[in-house]
This record gives sequence, C-alpha cells and structure tokens, in this order.
Amino acid sequence: MTRTTLDLTGLKCPLPALKTRKALKPLKAGDQLEVHCTDPLSVIDIPNLIRETGDKVEITERNAARIVFLVEKSDAP
Repeated sequence: MTRTTLDLTGLKCPLPALKTRKALKPLKAGDQLEVHCTDPLSVIDIPNLIRETGDKVEITERNAARIVFLVEKSDAP
C-alpha cells in the first residue's frame, strides 16, 4: 500500500475532479491518494467522482484555507 499526495490548491472546478480521476487510474487496490484542494466546489465534485469509481473517500481536513480528501482505491472494476 502506498500513499500519494496530490496538491491541487489554486485550481478551480472542474480541474480538481479531473486531475483526481487521472491520478487514481494507475493506483492499485489499497493504495491511498491524499488530495489537497482550495476550491469549495471540490467537496461536491470529488465525492461524486469517487461514487462513480467505486472507491472510498473521506474528508480529513476542512477549513477556510483548504480541503483534504483521503481516497482509498478499491478493487472494484
């Protein structure tokens, strides 16, 4: 299991979701992706994306400065 950090601070919708999708593709089941965002819409877009991919997501930090998601790749196709 590996953990990769993806810094998407400063990017606006739809880029955080698109870049998160691209970063998830090469990961193996059990790998984690930590995503740092500043776009307030990412709290909607990234969880919706993860519902589509079948992976797991949780928001580990949320304040006025940034939002941090922890995504775990599942073995779903």
